[in-house]
Amino acid sequence: MLEVTNLKKNFGDFEAVKGISFSVKKGEVLGFLGPNGAGKSTTMRMITGFLPPTSGTAVICGHDISSDPVEAKKCIGYLPESAPSYRAMTVEDFLSFIASVRGFEGAKGRAKVEEAIVTAQLQPVAKRTIDTLSKGYRQRTCFAQAIIHDPKVLIMDEPTDGLDPNQKHTVREMIKMMSAEKAIVISTHILEEVDAVCTRAIVIADGEIKADCTPAELKAMDPSGRLDVVFRRLTGNDKEGAL
Repeated sequence: MLEVTNLKKNFGDFEAVKGISFSVKKGEVLGFLGPNGAGKSTTMRMITGFLPPTSGTAVICGHDISSDPVEAKKCIGYLPESAPSYRAMTVEDFLSFIASVRGFEGAKGRAKVEEAIVTAQLQPVAKRTIDTLSKGYRQRTCFAQAIIHDPKVLIMDEPTDGLDPNQKHTVREMIKMMSAEKAIVISTHILEEVDAVCTRAIVIADGEIKADCTPAELKAMDPSGRLDVVFRRLTGNDKEGAL
């Protein structure tokens, strides 16, 4: 469903992403792990068409994001970092707007909005303006806009960052519920995300892939079986006392 081939991104003389390749199939939840500044968000933005690559390509459901962006983006649901939205709108109105942008009008549009509200568990706040919501509900609102068109590929950048344990649990349960029918990529620096929802993990540091394996294989890289130890070793921070 998603095929990334030798993606590179330079900002002037700085190489932010240095030739990343991977694929994600239906039913996989890929954790894209790395420290801050590793190149995770830059890679996600290139895959989703928000940032042009210096070279390389991403193909989504057979459509190249650079040469066929409209068809590629029809197959993508994207939850960007920090859950951006129009905060003066109600949850319902915002999702109705997104549905219309995606080409769903009238009864079909209303059905899509209602389905997204139920899936994201937004019923208690559907009539409220987004600026009055907690961070958890704002995150769920942006999650709802990402899935309103039932995309085959779902890409989420730091989906649980800054949420409390209950809010994290809710978002992770929503991801699990949808995972069987989609290819999902979660960009994160939160190691517990791997155990919570991921079937596979890629560790990135300095714009390069350092590991690509199952969570169990990742833990087995150190006798301690601890993800934090493996993460520090792979990302060059094994001498630091904390992440």
